[in-house]
Amino acid sequence: MFFFYRVELNLPGKYVNVSPFVTLVSCDINFRFHTQRPCYTVSIKPMEALKACYGDGSSDSDSEAAPSCTTKARSEEFTLLPPPPISLLDPLSLLGSQDLEIGQTTRVRSFPHVDGNYVLHVYIPIHISSSSKKEIATFLKKVTSQEPNLHVVDVDLPLKVLCKSDEKLEQVALGREFHISLGRTVPIGVHQIDSVVSMLRQKLQTRHHYWIDFNQWEVFVNDDHTRTFLSLEVVQGGLVEITKQIELINAIYKLHSLPEFYKDPRPHISLAWALGDISHSLKNTVNEVSKNCVAKSPNKSIFSCKFKGIECKIGKKIYTVCKISD
Repeated sequence: MFFFYRVELNLPGKYVNVSPFVTLVSCDINFRFHTQRPCYTVSIKPMEALKACYGDGSSDSDSEAAPSCTTKARSEEFTLLPPPPISLLDPLSLLGSQDLEIGQTTRVRSFPHVDGNYVLHVYIPIHISSSSKKEIATFLKKVTSQEPNLHVVDVDLPLKVLCKSDEKLEQVALGREFHISLGRTVPIGVHQIDSVVSMLRQKLQTRHHYWIDFNQWEVFVNDDHTRTFLSLEVVQGGLVEITKQIELINAIYKLHSLPEFYKDPRPHISLAWALGDISHSLKNTVNEVSKNCVAKSPNKSIFSCKFKGIECKIGKKIYTVCKISD
């Protein structure tokens, strides 16, 4: 309950006339006074705050009180900063509007949507080092010159558009996070989520560091032959460890009646895709370009990175299964 009083105060060196009311609300300066009512603790604002609320006029007239806060004062106090460059928010903004329109490609889900189901994907996150991007970008440009229908994975932009600029190619096509899939991407029921995540964390907890070497370019086709992928495959360093992790995940999938991974897994990251099955022509192109790039050292790793953990994405939520600190 609020009580309203007209109060005058003598503060050191200054006479303050508090007008028109003081309320029993906590502010900046507290004092006590006595009336016929019980003693109350009343708070007032300092003079600068009162001026901001009631204006600078010295009149005591209640009828001519200034507005509590003027539009001018508000605009002077809060000056809006310009928005940040769009390129900081979305790497696709590095491209022109025409490029974005070209890149709008229809994607078809390999399984029907069912209410209450969420898409499950278990993977190792991979980032390409800056020192390796230039060599990989050069390879992609040579392949794209002969296979112009390739698109960037996930971004769904024509690779030939990005190849016009080395900066765009490295930032948009190679600057994002890639994934080594450890299990099939499948739908699961909401009632299975907690169990799947719990088992993944229990079975895959590890503090073991190992290096993953991407040794060769390879071409893959999805199960229904509607897409062809240009990928970097792991054939040496890290293959044993990743294969073991896939086996553990297969066991968890089986307990939840989910389809298991391929019998002979070939760990890889996909960098580009094309509609339909163009595996024959793409393999020929990749083999031709690869001979020129690695003729002197066929066993050379294209790029390597440390295993830093496993993640599980269900719907739009990402769960950390295990994480290895540096």
